[in-house]
Amino acid sequence: MNNKHLIFVLFSIGLYCIPNQLTGQQDTLQNTPKKERKWFQSISIGGYLQVRYNGLLETNRNLDCDQCDKAWGEGSNFSIRRARIVLSGQIHPQIYFYIQPDFASAVNGTKNFAQLRDAYFDIGVDKKNEFRFRIGQSKVPYSFENLQSSRNRLSLDRNDGTNSSFSNERDLGIHFMWAPTKRRELFKSLVADGLKGSGDYGVIALGIVNGQPLNTREMNDNKHVVFRAAYPFNIKNQTFEAGIQGYTGIYRMMDDDISAGVKHNGSLNYKDERVGITAVWYPKPFGIQAEYNIGRGPEFNKLTDSIETQNLSGGYVLLNYQLRLKEQLLIPFVKYKYYDGGKKFEQDARSYHLNEMEFGIEWQPWKHFELVVMYTMSERRYEDFTLRDNFQRGNVLRLQAQFMF
Repeated sequence: MNNKHLIFVLFSIGLYCIPNQLTGQQDTLQNTPKKERKWFQSISIGGYLQVRYNGLLETNRNLDCDQCDKAWGEGSNFSIRRARIVLSGQIHPQIYFYIQPDFASAVNGTKNFAQLRDAYFDIGVDKKNEFRFRIGQSKVPYSFENLQSSRNRLSLDRNDGTNSSFSNERDLGIHFMWAPTKRRELFKSLVADGLKGSGDYGVIALGIVNGQPLNTREMNDNKHVVFRAAYPFNIKNQTFEAGIQGYTGIYRMMDDDISAGVKHNGSLNYKDERVGITAVWYPKPFGIQAEYNIGRGPEFNKLTDSIETQNLSGGYVLLNYQLRLKEQLLIPFVKYKYYDGGKKFEQDARSYHLNEMEFGIEWQPWKHFELVVMYTMSERRYEDFTLRDNFQRGNVLRLQAQFMF
């Protein structure tokens, strides 16, 4: 079944089911008339602001990570990492919308301009919204840490292994999601109770997306197909979540990301596919979070000066402990990251091989404020047509203050 047929099937299911549900709602409203709540009364506003300093105890200013934090490395100073405002609301029993711009985007040295991150709506197929379609620009259901909001993540950056899958973790497309009501309530509580959950992306999710970097036009007619299954459950007083995910598609390299002199296949279209596993033991009070994925994608080969489809693999393990001191919360954590592969949305599909350790602590003195102190020990080899034999090793102490509302 090709992508066009799959899109047709998804829409057909929705067109068949939604009218039946609406008919049932109309009958109910006729029998029990009551004053209708205005749609704008259901809209809420939220957001968060992250301010960082990356330059303490820095041993190598040539060590950086463009995808992690553009203010890390040479020229590191105070920076606004994220400034997000969220508008969302259940404006109909079966319609939910979510819009999130970021006012701290940075491209080519220009900082702090607004750029769209999320703009989607969920259409519930049944009255309980156990079956739903998500249409628009949103996070792609791949990797627990990718789906986890940056306001909830312990470490300052996502791991390279799974975060190299989709630029800014998001894409434009349509997803079908299913989760029974009890699982949806559990997904919600794992975030609301401060357990660093990923949010509700369904027990089962199937989607079709453009497969290109965020906020760029589609460059070929091939769509990426993504699948994810995740199931959280309680074991006495503990909660465990297991997941599996994968995607496949053809990625078209952006023209601006190709250096003069680099060899490529002519069309700039490369196979892009992965499969990964997830295991999360939620911190009550001790927690473990781990993910690993393997696949194939475009990667620069310095021996041939060419971009080739190559194997990739990587992931992370995160250990943490929640220590409550009256109204305050302390969460010490340690994280190990590994990745060997290319980053398709960087220059020449830059080649990476890295090992990294992070030691940190998150302090929440109040509900709406937290401070993170994190010490990073990194070994990174990242090379493209210009950066040859570029191996960097170093340590740095990084700080982040976050305000949430």
